[in-house]
Amino acid sequence: MKFKKTLAVSAAVAGLTAGAGMSTGASAAEFITIGTGGVTGVYYPTGGAICRLVNKGRKAHGVRCSAESTGGSVYNINTIRAGELDMGVAQSDWQYHAYNGTGKESFKKAGPFKELRAVFSVHAEPVSIVARKDSGVKTVDDLVGKRVNIGNPGSGTEATWQVMWSAMGKKKSDLKLAAQMKSAETPAALCDNKIDAFFWLVGNPAALNKEAATTCDVTFAVVDNAAIKKLVADNPYYRTATIPGGMYRGNPNDTKTFGVGATFVSSTRSSDNTVYQVVKGVFDNFKQFKKMHPAFGGLKESEMIKDALSAPLHGGAVKYYKERGWM
Repeated sequence: MKFKKTLAVSAAVAGLTAGAGMSTGASAAEFITIGTGGVTGVYYPTGGAICRLVNKGRKAHGVRCSAESTGGSVYNINTIRAGELDMGVAQSDWQYHAYNGTGKESFKKAGPFKELRAVFSVHAEPVSIVARKDSGVKTVDDLVGKRVNIGNPGSGTEATWQVMWSAMGKKKSDLKLAAQMKSAETPAALCDNKIDAFFWLVGNPAALNKEAATTCDVTFAVVDNAAIKKLVADNPYYRTATIPGGMYRGNPNDTKTFGVGATFVSSTRSSDNTVYQVVKGVFDNFKQFKKMHPAFGGLKESEMIKDALSAPLHGGAVKYYKERGWM
């Protein structure tokens, strides 16, 4: 119950801070928590950016927001389902599987999460396979027999790795090592020759990719073969993607890959008013939001309210989008 405790402490602190003259306002405040990902990825600053804009107007609407670092997509969805998180960032593929009760065995066992609600999509997340240049890894097929970090347990990265590797007809034993370090540990492990490559899905430019590319000589492996093409063609939540050439040291050419979209989700437990205020905070301050991280630079409102969303839109989001004339 980590998140409930966090909320309780936040509420208590808010009450103490308010003092005698503000006690009425403090009791009316609503505290929400957004699940994100590791502090070195893009999910964490995404949650932080959303909360900053929501908190900017908290005196008017009474909603106070905090972002928590978590294990990522799958963890966030499961914890929203358990009622211990209000909202979270999740890959588009795991939003789809959670809502439909497909994909991971845990989602199948739990059954369709029909209370899951989409709020908006955020940045694109291409698969990045970052390999040491001397490892000989130039394409995804070259990972056979190598030491690869496949993502920390419970993350969307790990789950997507399993889907991709299985689609290629491979199993865990086809790797020399399937490491599951936290993403923050991977650049050092790569450059210290403890692993040959690390796999993850992330918006670009990403700090960890940059760290790896500046610490040692790396190659971004091409993720494109017949199995990948079929995976993208068969599943609407996947798309082809490109990591731009010149973004990272030593990689002047575009890298062809595939990926998902980062999405922002909630559930029917969150009230229409709460979600409305969160959405309003982001889109009423959209120019500011786009400047909060380089991965947000190309975002468009028209795409964010429909792309990569497979669960129904939350009623609070629909209310705002209709007010803006977008629906």
